[in-house]
Amino acid sequence: MGQKKAVTYPTDAKLLNRVRERLVKKARAAGLQLRQSYVRVGPKRLFKVNRYAHARQMKRMKGELKKLRTILGRVVRDMERKVDQIANPCVQQLAESHLESELELAKRVMYQERTSKNKVYSAHAPEVECISKGKVHKRYEFGVKVGIAVTNRSNFVLGGLAFPGNPYDGHTLSAQLGQVERITGIKPEQVFVDRGYRGHDVTDSQVFISGQKRGMNARLKRLLKRRQAIEPVIGHLKNDGLLGRNYLKGTEGDQMNAMLSCAGHNMRIILKKIRIICADFLRQLFSCFGLEKTMSFLAFRRYCQSA
Repeated sequence: MGQKKAVTYPTDAKLLNRVRERLVKKARAAGLQLRQSYVRVGPKRLFKVNRYAHARQMKRMKGELKKLRTILGRVVRDMERKVDQIANPCVQQLAESHLESELELAKRVMYQERTSKNKVYSAHAPEVECISKGKVHKRYEFGVKVGIAVTNRSNFVLGGLAFPGNPYDGHTLSAQLGQVERITGIKPEQVFVDRGYRGHDVTDSQVFISGQKRGMNARLKRLLKRRQAIEPVIGHLKNDGLLGRNYLKGTEGDQMNAMLSCAGHNMRIILKKIRIICADFLRQLFSCFGLEKTMSFLAFRRYCQSA
């Protein structure tokens, strides 16, 4: 599944203008006097691109987009000249190290095309990847791919791992099982996955794929049907947890958010079990004193507070 990052929907015009704004801000912080910052021209061109795209005037839109790309190139070249002309070598080295990453990101955005590899989809989070969902209402998600492992009976999350680079699902199974073994100390003997994991590289555990017919008995068929129970767990992780929108920075933030979301899901399961035990205890306690009606009122009030 995909873990969405806290980024806006990427468009070429928006990225070009945003990267230019970041470059101008970094140049002013480094003490560089740019020849022209295009503070007023850039937003005006971006507005025209959006208006022309809405009116389906694609030739005019492409012209404004080309002007935005030209403006960004002028700012990039001006900054490179100004950094090289700094007289103090210590200040020059500090400015180059401070602006090198921003200039590299700006060049990637400026030269990338529709068919380019390793495209940039966000200026403040360049690690964001485009994950194809194949759904009508949501064709793409912009974030990182995440894999989770749950128990077959109670849906208790045993591990959650983020996989940068948008790898094939089957190639992530061994790393996911390795994390489960590190956390629990138990090596999974039987694994039940969906059809996206065909072509996996796991050899030390039995892997059963949805729709598999060969070598299946009644018990394995019953266990394989339980694989679909992971779908509501994913929904709870995205809606009730923080997996639906990640605000943490970098690839380390992706890993932390995935693991913390899984930990929060487990805490909610534990608290639900505790509430059930407390409700049973109170029911027995009130029944001993003949206060079933009062108990039912308190149970209803507790249910309203927890809902």
